[in-house]
Amino acid sequence: MKVAVFSTKAYDREFLTRANQQATHTLVFHETQLNAQTALLAQNSEAVCCFVNDRLDADTLAQLAAFGIQLIALRCAGFNQVDLAAAKQLGIKVARVAEYSPHAVAEHALGLVLMLNRNLHRAHHRVRENDYSLNGLLGFDLVNKTVGVIGTGKIGQVFASIMRGIGCRIMAYDPQPNPELLASGVPFVSLEQLWREADIISLHCPLNSHTYHMVNSDAIAQMKTGVMLINTGRGGLIDTRAVIEGLKSKKIGYLGLDVYEEEGDLFFEDYSNQLLQDDVFARLLTFPNVVITGHQAFFTREALDAIARITIANITHFEQGEFQQMVLVE
Repeated sequence: MKVAVFSTKAYDREFLTRANQQATHTLVFHETQLNAQTALLAQNSEAVCCFVNDRLDADTLAQLAAFGIQLIALRCAGFNQVDLAAAKQLGIKVARVAEYSPHAVAEHALGLVLMLNRNLHRAHHRVRENDYSLNGLLGFDLVNKTVGVIGTGKIGQVFASIMRGIGCRIMAYDPQPNPELLASGVPFVSLEQLWREADIISLHCPLNSHTYHMVNSDAIAQMKTGVMLINTGRGGLIDTRAVIEGLKSKKIGYLGLDVYEEEGDLFFEDYSNQLLQDDVFARLLTFPNVVITGHQAFFTREALDAIARITIANITHFEQGEFQQMVLVE
């Protein structure tokens, strides 16, 4: 199949090309994001391959359908960027990478916890400036702290296991509790109880109409003063302005983000020679107790290899009519 691959960097081309050696699809790489303005680049292709910040709204999908596009192969687990109702109406199948490396994202979440707790980001800069003072770098023992895990799919499960191994008490929230965590004794509680009792809250749930801005001013008001909030899921899970108010009032003591609600205009690009135009993001960067990474939690060799292999496999299965073998979003 001829596939237009959007939002690509050198590493995408490397891993997808390697995974495609046996399948021999024709991959046409585009650095630009897919949206209504760039959909024309998919003309003469049979499928498109997209990433987290491509915008597959009804307008974009209508253009793709007009070009004869039959498949959207997402090289990510989330699918909130796709208008699924429009895709279904247009007869376009949507496939995703349901699981690539849950350890990659869970370990990154742990990294954010450790960096914030022990002020590693600040200590690093001090030492480079020949400053070895410890004032302001005081942390706390993680052992016996209560960690609230929201979303207990593979990533949430691995994160819970990691934090339990450190000696934390785990509680979880998920409308569909993970049976393995239940069997291991992890209590599943209401969101209200989790907000009240957790010292550390980590988000690992998908973004949908039920989870959009689940961390809002009402939720923050119920949390412990000084709570640590970690988000490696999707930016829209958090009302950023409400979180900024929580930081200012010191209700939120630590904030670790790998995702941001408006990241589509920022992440994965080099803007080091330009002025930052996003005032909300700029405000976040002023807090010493905030650590932000640019959506890199997935970025390990193992994860990229798995993403590429599963993406190419989805395309191959579609071409061969083996729909039951695909990881479809329906």
